[in-house]
Amino acid sequence: MSNSLQALSAHLTGALASKLLKAEIALNELTVEIAPQDLIEVSTFLRDDEACSFEQLTDVCGVDYLSYGDSEWDVGGSGFTRGVKREFSFDDSELDADKPEFEGKRFAVVSHLLSVKNNQRIRVKTFCDDNEFPLIDSVTEIWSSANWFEREAFDLFGIMFNGHPDLRRILTDYGFSGHPFRKDFPLIGQVEMRYDEEQERVVYEPVSIESRTLVPRIIREDGRFTRDAENEANNTNEVEK
Repeated sequence: MSNSLQALSAHLTGALASKLLKAEIALNELTVEIAPQDLIEVSTFLRDDEACSFEQLTDVCGVDYLSYGDSEWDVGGSGFTRGVKREFSFDDSELDADKPEFEGKRFAVVSHLLSVKNNQRIRVKTFCDDNEFPLIDSVTEIWSSANWFEREAFDLFGIMFNGHPDLRRILTDYGFSGHPFRKDFPLIGQVEMRYDEEQERVVYEPVSIESRTLVPRIIREDGRFTRDAENEANNTNEVEK
């Protein structure tokens, strides 16, 4: 564990007191969690404090904790497989009924900061209070580079940023419905587009393909890899003799 990260964590704990909900060092990285109402004040402190000097924001991303910890991956005798079971259907008419009610705060905004002066990085995590209408303050007035990052989080996760100067979609089409990175959004999307020769324009229609596992499940029962490993071991033993 880096001594500089320990010193930075201790400094933030003392300076921010109750505004710092959590500070954790893992994998040689420092992550701090703050309440949404303290985001602007803490962000300004991280930029202006001499011991911090996080003058550069390198990334802002959204996180959806709806199915955090769940996985379709299974480890068996044949290795890793995917698609062993699906907990709910992506049929829009059945989605709400099949999806269990989420407990806790679902959406978080994570900012990655860099101090060129001190050669340090820090990750700042803030959870949105409202799961139905996730809203958090924009930090564009503190770091101008947050502008497009926050637009991306809005577009893909539906997180709103209060005070953003131009909050509109940045990756999907302007008429797009929904937010693709939400874990209750169908993997195949909701509409498909094609060029209609009669109307001489692009038209949008409901998707005509069925939901499917995108990574194939392949289990080889012929033992080809086991035989190859045994032959290689035998050849090695003969060379050593």
